[in-house]
Amino acid sequence: MINVSNKHITIAGAARSGVAAAILLKKKGAVPFLSDSGTVDAKFANKLRKESIEFEENTHSERAMQGEFLVISPGVPTSSPIAQKFLNDEKPVFSEIEMASWFNRSPIVAVTGSNGKTTVVNWLHHTWKTAEKACIVAGNIGYAFSELVDQTDETKDALIEVSSFQLDHIDTFHPAVSVILNITPDHLDRYDNDFEKYAASKFRIAENQTSKDWFIYNADDDMISGFAKKLSKRENAPKMMAFSTESEVPNGAFVRNGQLIIRLDQKEEILMNIDDIALPGKHNLSNGMATALAARASEIKNEYIRESLQSFEGVEHRLEYVRTFNGVKYINDSKATNINAVWFALDSFNVPIVLILGGRDKGNDYLDLVTQIREKVHTVVAIGEAKEAIKNQLKDAVPNLTEAESMKEAVKKASKVAKRGEVVLLSPACSSFDMFDNYEHRGKVFKESVLEL
Repeated sequence: MINVSNKHITIAGAARSGVAAAILLKKKGAVPFLSDSGTVDAKFANKLRKESIEFEENTHSERAMQGEFLVISPGVPTSSPIAQKFLNDEKPVFSEIEMASWFNRSPIVAVTGSNGKTTVVNWLHHTWKTAEKACIVAGNIGYAFSELVDQTDETKDALIEVSSFQLDHIDTFHPAVSVILNITPDHLDRYDNDFEKYAASKFRIAENQTSKDWFIYNADDDMISGFAKKLSKRENAPKMMAFSTESEVPNGAFVRNGQLIIRLDQKEEILMNIDDIALPGKHNLSNGMATALAARASEIKNEYIRESLQSFEGVEHRLEYVRTFNGVKYINDSKATNINAVWFALDSFNVPIVLILGGRDKGNDYLDLVTQIREKVHTVVAIGEAKEAIKNQLKDAVPNLTEAESMKEAVKKASKVAKRGEVVLLSPACSSFDMFDNYEHRGKVFKESVLEL
């Protein structure tokens, strides 16, 4: 752990995790200075004034460059001038999650992946509650780790959602249990459009693990399997468990004859029937297996794991049921901000679908959805800046393609063409910033529009 007492430390990015980092550092005796190249939200500015923490906005001044090291928020890229200045001056750059971990006293269960990590961390939380096992939940979800780290102790687990951006600048971050769910192209603009670099960032989750720790991974993902094989040869490598919906694994979770089997140390146990898992879809079978294995690694009994897999209701804005109106089901999947997430969403249904698609495009290849769309979708309603790209790429794949200027109009148009027994699905494949504050805001407006029908 780095001693921060009386050190002048710069924090870049004055949103939730940056502000939390500054407050934690001050509490630990440091002299933090918060710098943001944009404007600082009034609620964060007030918080900083209350804590007597100095900050600046709309610039990274010379003063910001003078810190002994830089703590970087997930929203600030490594390519940003401030990060580059520190790196060029050979001064350390740490992510907020790394810095918070210096003060952590709990076993960490850390989850990363391109899709499903919020669902899995919430599912873990549900499992820990079911087993009446103490925990905190933080990271890329709800609270920054810096906000809750003072509540940690040996008897309480820290369940943490970790993004690749947070893993980019770790040093000693050390999970007792790490989980990698999947790796598909996302955020490549932050990794020189290099998928290998993005994957390498995710793999850092296991960097400091030892033979006392657990590494849990998706055996159906070739890239992750390749990494696991390499990791297993490392000296003092973590113990490993895999999960697979496709084949049997030597150690971990798999399916045989419709049953979820856990195999550990050459002993097999039938956990439950996979039809009894609460959330639908093959991806949620994977998510449920990952949850079960992380719980087992944390010494939670099978009976609580089983109960949790049967009773978890999912996450808001992720395949969230809104209502049935005139026999049509409305589903909010606003959190699907990439193509892969939409593919999984479509895979969860076996009835005809009206799909609301679009937003701010991150260079999506909508053609990856063609097989699913041909099979299941009779109408696409395109919204946002991505309308043209969607139209150009999907016009031959779907019988009806229409556009809408607002979410309200999109829901109205969808409700006119959806028939009894069908589904209207908001699963945008894009970020929300062209029309909304964030994916939560987008999902909320969708739900309001559906309830107004």
